Amino acid sequence: MEKLTQRVQYANSLLCVGLDPVGDDAQVAHRLAKVIDQTSEYAAAFKPNLAFFLSREDGVKLLRETVQRIPESIPVILDGKFGDIANTADHYARFAYDVVGADSVTVNPYMGDDAIVPFARPGKLVFVLAKTSNKPAHSLQDMALLSGGALSDAAASITRQLDEAHGGIGLVVGATNAEAVARTRSLTPQQWFLVPGVGAQGGDLEATMRAGLRPDGSGLLINTSRAIWQAADAGAAARELMEQINQFRPVAV
Repeated sequence: MEKLTQRVQYANSLLCVGLDPVGDDAQVAHRLAKVIDQTSEYAAAFKPNLAFFLSREDGVKLLRETVQRIPESIPVILDGKFGDIANTADHYARFAYDVVGADSVTVNPYMGDDAIVPFARPGKLVFVLAKTSNKPAHSLQDMALLSGGALSDAAASITRQLDEAHGGIGLVVGATNAEAVARTRSLTPQQWFLVPGVGAQGGDLEATMRAGLRPDGSGLLINTSRAIWQAADAGAAARELMEQINQFRPVAV
C-alpha cells in the first residue's frame, strides 16, 4: 500500500498500464520492453495479465523478465484472479510474490476469506473482484440478497472487514457501471479500487472518477491495456490518458 501511495504522489498519476501481450513470442518480448520503457514515466502501476503469459511456452520466464524490467518504484499487480483456498492459495501467493516478484494480485472471493487472506502479506496489496467490467448474460455479482443489496455489495462489505483486520485489501470495480462504482465507494470509503473497463469496454472515465474518487483525489487506479498496447506511441497514449484522468481530480496529489 505504501509503495502505491508513494508512486501515485511522485508521478501525480492514477494510471495503471495493463500488459496483455498479443502476438508471437519474439515480437511480444520486444513490444513489452518498449511499452514499459515508454510508459514508466506516467504509470502509477503496471498490471500484467497472467493468462497472456501462461499461454506461451516460456511464459513464466517472460513474465519474470517483464516484472524485472519495470522500475522498482512502480507497483506490479499480477492479474491472476486467483480463487482457491488454504494451502493452495498460499502456493499461489508464493508464486505471485516470491517467484514472479509482484507487489499485488487480483483475487476471486467466491470461496470466501480463505481465498483472500493468504495473499494479504505485509506490504502487499490484494484487489478482490467485486463488480467487474464484463456484462454476462447471467451475472452472479448482481444477484439480489434477502438481506438487501447484491452479491457484489456483500463482497465489498466483507472486503472492508478483511482490510480492517489485515490491511492491504482493495477491490476491482469496473468502469462500465458508474452507479455500481458509487455504491461500492459508499460501502468502502477508504479502500483502493482497481478499475478496468475504460476505453475498449466503453466505460465513462468522467463518471467513474466522480463516482469513485476519494476526497483526497486518490483511491482509484484506472487501468487500460489495449489502447496503450496498440498505440503507435505508447508513451504518448499513456501521457494523454494520465492527463485526462487528472482533469477530474479535485485535489492535486
